[in-house]
Amino acid sequence: MIGSLVVFIVTYLVIASRQLRFIGLDRPAGALVGAVAMVVVGGLPMDAALAAIDLHVLLLLFGVLLIAAYLHEAQFFRLAAYLVMTRATSARSLLFGLTFVAGTLSALLVNDTVAVVLTPLVVAVVVEARLPALPYLLALATATNVGGVVSFSGNPQNMIVGAAAHGTIGFGQYLAFTLLVGAACLVANATLIAWLFRKELPVGPLAERSPPKPAVDWVLAWKAIAALALFAGLAFAGTSLGGAAMCAAAVLMVVAQKPPKQAFQLVDWQLLVFFAGLFVVVAGVARAGLIDDLFAAVGPTVGRGDLVGDLAFLAFVVVASNVVSNVPLVMLAVASTLAGNLTLFGSVANIIVFEGAGSRGDIGFLRFLRIGALVTLLDLALAFGILGLERALGLRALLGL
Repeated sequence: MIGSLVVFIVTYLVIASRQLRFIGLDRPAGALVGAVAMVVVGGLPMDAALAAIDLHVLLLLFGVLLIAAYLHEAQFFRLAAYLVMTRATSARSLLFGLTFVAGTLSALLVNDTVAVVLTPLVVAVVVEARLPALPYLLALATATNVGGVVSFSGNPQNMIVGAAAHGTIGFGQYLAFTLLVGAACLVANATLIAWLFRKELPVGPLAERSPPKPAVDWVLAWKAIAALALFAGLAFAGTSLGGAAMCAAAVLMVVAQKPPKQAFQLVDWQLLVFFAGLFVVVAGVARAGLIDDLFAAVGPTVGRGDLVGDLAFLAFVVVASNVVSNVPLVMLAVASTLAGNLTLFGSVANIIVFEGAGSRGDIGFLRFLRIGALVTLLDLALAFGILGLERALGLRALLGL
């Protein structure tokens, strides 16, 4: 047990600090080394470590990442950024437009991928329009997290929940529960960030700007969008999420009439390694009984089945999601996803946005926490209220659950 706990703590420190510079380990490498160390110290035998890697989740993640890679190759994301920039008439309308574009894309694709492709575009937009970068980077990070709430393909933790819940709650049923939550939180986040930065966001029309219109490969873009539709259709029909994603990705590779090498190069392989490693590390801690002990401690309160129990469950997931990031500990998809906005290290998307923005994304842990706490509390209150109202109105029974 001691060895497993030490490996877990050290792995977490590497992940939380982004990298230990004196040995050159970043997050994916830290997770991979942690997985190997968990086997070496006897936390898991090799066979159990291999079994701990959930291939259903990794296949789902890979399939969606591959579809996103083709959209990237078709310049679809650049078009989205271009449309937001050219149609926004003020600093606030640009912030709202960015929020909804990022949130919508994150509901369809993996939010980490959306963060990767949109961050440099957002930086270019704010430089062109002579605007402060921080509120727009915060809008991007929080919107990708919130957008990921809406579907089982929106982020890795939802993928884990979706794969585990196959046959219990379907893709469409989950979407029906969370769509209103996502939309309400996007509006709330944009409004809150605009208010928090009201003194820094200029009033009046934006400065003149003339960004070049991207050369979109519309044929490839529509094929990739059709692949997304195929994935959603198969998921709605009850096909396993991993199978649906890989089927859609395979069809897209066949019909794209493009060498797949470029798309494969655009896939975030490090993300796949990161989650594979985390599966093993968390399984080692679970095998030592540490997670069972934790659940036993909070179980009586969480299991009350009343308002107090629901609030205790919510608080537990929020705290746990920010201690071990919001992927390995997935108990409630909505709460764990929204909790990612609390701290700079609460979600992978946050790290991607603020590291990818370079010096323009320079924000301290405490400053992010001050803003993130307000965003998270507001989002959780909205989500808790909406989900409670849906339950009271009988949506669960209406959806056949």
